[in-house]
Amino acid sequence: MCGIAGILRLDGGPLPPGAGRAVRAMTDRMACRGPDGEGFWRQGPVALGHRRLSIIDLAGGSQPMVSADGKLCVVHNGEIYNFRELRRELAARGVTFRTESDTELVLAAYAAWGEDCLERFEGMFAFALWDGPRRRLFCARDRFGKKPFFYTLQNGVFCFASELSALTLLGRPEPADAPAPDGGEGAWPDFLPLGFHLDATALMRYLAYEYVPTPQTMYREVHSLEPAHFLLLETEGAAGARPARYWDLPMPEAAAPGDETELCLELERLLANAVRRRLVSDVPLGVFLSGGIDSSIVAGLMARESSSPVMSFSIGFEEASYDESRYARLAASAFGTDHHERILSAAECAEELPGIVSRMDVPMADASCAPTWLLSGVARERVTVALGGDGADELWAGYEHYIGYRLAQRYNALPGWLRRGVIEPLVRRLPASAGYINPRLACETFLRGAAAPDWLRVQTLLTALGPELQGKILDPGWLGRHGGNDALLPEALFAPTRSQYEHWLPRDAATPLARAFHVYVRQFMLDDILVKVDRCSMLHSLEVRAPFLDRDVAEFAARLPVSLRLRGFRRKYLLKKAFAGLLPPEILHRNKRGFQIPVAEWLRGTLRPLMDDLLGERALAAQGLFAPAAVRALVDAHCSGRADLRKPLWTLMVLQLWLRANPADF
Repeated sequence: MCGIAGILRLDGGPLPPGAGRAVRAMTDRMACRGPDGEGFWRQGPVALGHRRLSIIDLAGGSQPMVSADGKLCVVHNGEIYNFRELRRELAARGVTFRTESDTELVLAAYAAWGEDCLERFEGMFAFALWDGPRRRLFCARDRFGKKPFFYTLQNGVFCFASELSALTLLGRPEPADAPAPDGGEGAWPDFLPLGFHLDATALMRYLAYEYVPTPQTMYREVHSLEPAHFLLLETEGAAGARPARYWDLPMPEAAAPGDETELCLELERLLANAVRRRLVSDVPLGVFLSGGIDSSIVAGLMARESSSPVMSFSIGFEEASYDESRYARLAASAFGTDHHERILSAAECAEELPGIVSRMDVPMADASCAPTWLLSGVARERVTVALGGDGADELWAGYEHYIGYRLAQRYNALPGWLRRGVIEPLVRRLPASAGYINPRLACETFLRGAAAPDWLRVQTLLTALGPELQGKILDPGWLGRHGGNDALLPEALFAPTRSQYEHWLPRDAATPLARAFHVYVRQFMLDDILVKVDRCSMLHSLEVRAPFLDRDVAEFAARLPVSLRLRGFRRKYLLKKAFAGLLPPEILHRNKRGFQIPVAEWLRGTLRPLMDDLLGERALAAQGLFAPAAVRALVDAHCSGRADLRKPLWTLMVLQLWLRANPADF
């Protein structure tokens, strides 16, 4: 795992020497992504930089890596899990390799197959490859977006980096701590600083989604390369950066491609192979083990492959209602792992949370980033690579929202008098709670989702600040300058969701529930789950691998009829059936919990001073984004217990923490 950065002059002219200093400044900002080494390369119109976390071929895998003939150069972040198979294929065609690194495979595969090499890669990656003879830069991102790639095109130059904050370094005058001129490097190049301005639409979408949906970022001038896409930047006749798709998640088939016994055997074979591929490492390796179904399957399959006990890692909480460490210990015992856990108090987690959020690089209001960050720290004490269960919930219907979607379809078939005259009044009388489950909040969220159109239902169940609430709290003057209430119309605010929902054409090509799966994978998983895991692990210089997002496993799951993933109200139906013989019964039949922390309670106690500071009337008035009195009303309603507003208030606080760490013009 690494950090990459670079600059390309699109007219093909030579970069000034100072461009190397700019690239070095970007890679220095990403030092935690690659603490084991750094490298830089410059030729004509391009300069590339790399920070290395050594995983494979510790001695020979340094980057930027140049091909033996000197024609190609690449900076690569991630892992190509099938690189050994591809090496054998290319070696049979006469290709000679100088290292054991998967990065050299990227160079050789491109030389042999051009852009079509992407179809052959199984892995998580983001890379930029300079093709000297063709004078073009080839950039690509893996199928699910496990590794980040941000870019901007300004002043005739294309700049990219693994982190948003590294890229926006180029928006300021040369930093006082910039590397001193070295090796002929001159001053900060004259095409800097670039311009970076807060995108009003992105800000409103962040408030709704709790993240900014790809390819948009918080800055008007910066894009995130979409998963399963590549960019070709020509230095002669370039017409901008136009991403192209190289792979797509298949639609569900109308009928099962075999009987359930055969499908279970095939799933077990595919996932075992996916785990086996991800055990290739020249450094210590372990597994995140929560005691849930997904991580337990991965741990069990790892134990089958390993001749020595697998190292497993978990965290727990002193507060019983939030602690699941006993399930992790149960799985560890069943699979004979070398288990390591840390039990924390919720107060310790609360103390860490603001600092973690401030270092997340992009604003993302999933409060479970705190336990993910803490777990990564526990694992990094002993290993450099960890496998996890990410992707299973989205592909196999692990979330309760999948059941909520199905229930909503049935609820809407009830007579209107029953829904509006009986059920909805009863919901308003349900008790509220600041604990793990708030019955009233859960039911109110369900009713909002049921009332939403099919394309918006998934996002409605997840939304923090919807159009109506944003209309109340955004400063009227600011909102008026950025589209007014039209910008908050659901069709505008949630346009990314509609685009994903209608991805498959014609419109009757897939059922509404099948489309909901696609929204989860291509939106929530991409910009919440995978961002959380990438940022929290890389802050500890830890690589995390996801066997459930293996191409073969994911395509197998996606092609299955929805009924084999969600059978009635039974989630992960075929997955559980396939691994019933591997999992302890207590884990096989338990309900999903996930990392949960008492945010609602903290906002009324431990985090109250921070909330008063970040959302105080004086601070908001000086900022000019929000209506201070309206935000104060939300704070008072939550702290008095009249309403549970944990999601909107935490989302607002994360934005303020991010803006303090990343000042922006708006």
